[in-house]
Amino acid sequence: MKWNRKVKMVTVYLFTIIFLVFLNFLLPRLLPGDAILAMYSGSEILVTEELYNELIKLHGLDRPLHEQFITYLIQLAHGDLGYSYMYHASTTDLIMGALPWTMLLICTSFILSAVVGIILGVESAWRRGRKIDRWLLTSMLLIDGVPSLVIGIIFLTVFGLYFEWFPSAGAITPYSNAQGITHISDVLMHLVLPLATLTLSQIPGDYLLIRNSMVLTIREPFILTARAKGLKERKIRYCHAARNAILPFFTRIGVRIAFVITGVLFIETIFAYPGLGLLTYKAISNQDLPLIQGILTVSVLIVLLTNILVDIFYKKIDPRIEYAF
Repeated sequence: MKWNRKVKMVTVYLFTIIFLVFLNFLLPRLLPGDAILAMYSGSEILVTEELYNELIKLHGLDRPLHEQFITYLIQLAHGDLGYSYMYHASTTDLIMGALPWTMLLICTSFILSAVVGIILGVESAWRRGRKIDRWLLTSMLLIDGVPSLVIGIIFLTVFGLYFEWFPSAGAITPYSNAQGITHISDVLMHLVLPLATLTLSQIPGDYLLIRNSMVLTIREPFILTARAKGLKERKIRYCHAARNAILPFFTRIGVRIAFVITGVLFIETIFAYPGLGLLTYKAISNQDLPLIQGILTVSVLIVLLTNILVDIFYKKIDPRIEYAF
C-alpha cells in the first residue's frame, strides 16, 4: 500500500513536470512580436529577407511545433537551456549567476515573514476581540490590499532617494572591490529595501492564516485540558495551541513559493536587483526565447521541489495526515 502511494506520487509529479515544461515551451512563443526581429533590434545589422529566413532555420522556428518541442526536450535532458542571443552567453550560466541573489532575497524574506506573521497571528488570536487584535487585523488587511509594487516604490522613494539611508539599486557597489566584512555589509545594505518590500507584502498572508487557524484551535478540548492541568498561559499558547495552528502554514508553503517568485519579478525590477526577476524582465522585453524558457523551467523546478519536500515531511510534522492518493 505504501509502495503504491509512492508510485502514484511520482507519477503525478512526472506528469506535472511534463505539462509545465510544455507550457514553458509554448508560452514564450505566444508573445506578441517577432523574436527574430527583436533579436537584432538594437544592432546595426540590416535584417534582409534572406537573412531573416536563414535565422528562422538556424533557430528551428521553421519546423512544426511538435518537432521544436522534441528538440527542446532533448536539449533539456542534456542540461542545455539554450543560448541567449541578448547576452551572447549560455542561458544556464546567466541563470546560475542570477539565482543566488534571488534565493538570498526569497529565503531571507520567507524566514522573516514567517516568524513575524506567526508570532503576530498567535498573539492576535489569543487576544481576540481586544484592542491589539482589532488594530493588528485592520493594519494587516490594509497592508494586504497594497500591491508589492506600490510598497517598493514607496520604500525606494522615501528611504533610497529622499533620506538616502540605503542604496536604491543593485546588489553591490560597482567597482568597490570590497572584501570580507566590508563586502558582506555592502551586500546587506543593498538587500534591505527589496527585502523589506517582499517581507512586508508577505506578512499579512501569514498573519491571517495563523490567526484564523489559531482561533479555531484554542476552542479545542485539549486546550481546556491543558488549562485544567495548571499549565502556564505562555506554554499553552505556543506549545499546545500554536503547535497545532501552524500546520496549515506548512501546507501553504508550496503555493506561497510560487507567489513569492512572481512577486520577486516586480521587486527586483524596481530596485534593479540582479536576480531572476530582473533577468526575466529583460528577457521578456527583448523576446529572448531561450532565456525566458530557461528561467521558467528553473522556477517551475523550484516550486515542484518545494512541494515534493512538503509532501515528504508533512507526514512527519503531523502523523495524523493520510494522503488521498
